[in-house]
Amino acid sequence: PAPFIRIDARGLVVMPGGVDLHSHVAGPKVNAGRRIAPHLAHRHPPAVPTIHSTGALYAALGYTTVFDAAIATAAAGIAHRELDELPILDKGIYLLAADEAAVLDALARDDAAETDRLLSAAIAAGRGWAVKVANPGGPSFWKHGRRGDHHDLDTPLPDRPVTPRQILDRLARAVGRIGLPHPLHVHTANLGLPGNWRTMLETMRTFDGVPAHLAHVQFHSYTGGDLDPDTFGSGVAPLVDWFNAHDELTLDVGQILFGDTVAMTGDSAAAEHLAHATGVPWMSHDLHLEGGCGVLPIAYREKSMVHAWQWAIGLEWFLTATDPWRLALSTDHPNGAHFTAYPVLMRLLGDEAFRREAFARIHPAVRKRSPLAGITRQYSLQELCIVTRAAPARIAGLKEKGHLGPGADADITLYRPDADLARMFAMPAKVFKAGVLVAEDGEVKSLPLGQTLAATM
Repeated sequence: PAPFIRIDARGLVVMPGGVDLHSHVAGPKVNAGRRIAPHLAHRHPPAVPTIHSTGALYAALGYTTVFDAAIATAAAGIAHRELDELPILDKGIYLLAADEAAVLDALARDDAAETDRLLSAAIAAGRGWAVKVANPGGPSFWKHGRRGDHHDLDTPLPDRPVTPRQILDRLARAVGRIGLPHPLHVHTANLGLPGNWRTMLETMRTFDGVPAHLAHVQFHSYTGGDLDPDTFGSGVAPLVDWFNAHDELTLDVGQILFGDTVAMTGDSAAAEHLAHATGVPWMSHDLHLEGGCGVLPIAYREKSMVHAWQWAIGLEWFLTATDPWRLALSTDHPNGAHFTAYPVLMRLLGDEAFRREAFARIHPAVRKRSPLAGITRQYSLQELCIVTRAAPARIAGLKEKGHLGPGADADITLYRPDADLARMFAMPAKVFKAGVLVAEDGEVKSLPLGQTLAATM
């Protein structure tokens, strides 16, 4: 055991190490992202940093745990080989097991025993922590010519007698039966499409009473059709009403922040639609798998009506969801923004005056119509601690993380109090991983290897 050390934390804010519940840091899609945007590779930090830089940059912010939220089952070995080189952080992966033909066949037959067997085998073989579903049934629609258009949750797949709603329901129940620590991690259908708030509401209703985690909900909360400026906008209000009333649901937001980044998603249809809408070259990457991913560079701009709506919608989610213990701070790195922008997001949540200044700079149509204009709530330091540490640890099923009580991992971050929350959270005074000093005042002090978090089946 490490020798006992005494830490002088007088005058400092003490928090557990940060836990990023939903990020993209390793595997084939991330490596594709590194290749597709060479013009972003040399900025600081790079849009998609190397695995070694990823660990150091996270640790310098006070984060000690990260999950990659979308790894195809056949790519699990590749992802783990890369994550074995990730310094400092404990890490885990969510497996896209529902993309496999055998799993879809079992779900279509409603064969619970076979579904449980296949999911258990995939988690054990891939050393996964959770099961992720990205656009349920989407690859089947996409392969049969349904490219980028809406499909509701009750339209049967073109090649199997099962609907996306049945896939979601049967998968969520299977994850509960096999006893995974984290509930089904859900990226629902119609990501990024106008009018998709209805799909998200139907997704929530599907899980009535069944635990599920809703990923990057900002990208699933839009009104309107075909980017009509008169109808495109926020569909958060009915969604957050349902969420607030249903304790079985948890979520991460997928906040966008303005600037250049790289989009990468296990939903190839959504990536193709975005590429066609923006005219930006994209990459479809399937690695001979049943599913796949789409990758393309993207630039979010304050004066873009759509981007301004996305920014405001994410903040509306954060500020109207009533229970921070069911909410995890995320930007769906790098899709909405780089994880190194988390301190800016934390200031937007915790400093209402700063948020109003930012709101005053965005597209005038959004300033006029967004509910964000009337929201004055600001997060306390305790609430910021919850959504970056305690809640994501609890949602993920990490009993030793997200708190400083008996039995906790000795992952500790010390911050200097500062009225400028972005400055405060960007440079912790000290960061300890498993009791070892790994960063001080933004400088990495040591590079221990963290543990791989894998569910035991």
